[in-house]
Amino acid sequence: MHKEIIASFVFAIFSVAAHADIKRACGDYSSKIPSVSPAMCEAASLQDLKARSNKGRVIWGRDVTAVDANFRVLVVGGIHGDEMSSVSLVYHWLGLAQTPPSDTALNIHWRFIPSLNPDGLFAKPARRTNADGVDLNRNFPTPNWARDAKVYWEQRTKRDPRRWPGDKPASEPESRFLLEQMGSFKPNLIVSVHAPYGVLDFDGPSVPPSKLGRLYLDQVGIFPGSLGNYAGVHQRIPVVTIELPSASRLPQDAEVRQMWMDLLRWTHDRLAPVAAAKQ
Repeated sequence: MHKEIIASFVFAIFSVAAHADIKRACGDYSSKIPSVSPAMCEAASLQDLKARSNKGRVIWGRDVTAVDANFRVLVVGGIHGDEMSSVSLVYHWLGLAQTPPSDTALNIHWRFIPSLNPDGLFAKPARRTNADGVDLNRNFPTPNWARDAKVYWEQRTKRDPRRWPGDKPASEPESRFLLEQMGSFKPNLIVSVHAPYGVLDFDGPSVPPSKLGRLYLDQVGIFPGSLGNYAGVHQRIPVVTIELPSASRLPQDAEVRQMWMDLLRWTHDRLAPVAAAKQ
């Protein structure tokens, strides 16, 4: 009986954490990520996307939709929990999306997911992997994953625990959730935000952007189980991968805005006409 009472108490605590309200969540996030205050987080009006991390934390997101939107963009931060600036950038871009500039006439349906890996973010200290110790950016079901992922991990990373791909593809609730988003939202473009290499990467069809702000294109190749490999190469969804220069500091506001404007212009010039022609 004593064990049952303890179990019920633990379950009650878990349930409260899993269904935390946004005000409480914003207090938690603003304490961990740079350049985002509780007020800014609350103004983002994030919604519970009805997805949970391995430990039951809410995965939050927000849609910002233009009238007559005909182009869908999925923006994801915090795939690696110790890349705090990537979460911050998504918050800042979400704010910019709500007041689009008049010189880029794009009818875009944005979906922002600031932190795909909240368990990694809230670990002490924050860590790259999720609660299962899996690198989510090596867990997507690329062709020949079973053959290649473990070999790559053993031979190329020397069994680096920060890059463990998991026992099987899409083994983690966080990676499965993103796969579900790709299937239901059907993005025309995915923007995946990382840190701290200070470059711009690209996978998939179309001519890549040459730069976003001060980040210049440097296509670093593909990896078994990576999002760029799965979505960009095999699903033919263009994937822009942003590597911010620092994992713990967000660039200045002017640079954040310039990166945003460059992304909008490239989307307007290169991708939106192609998507429109296919309709």
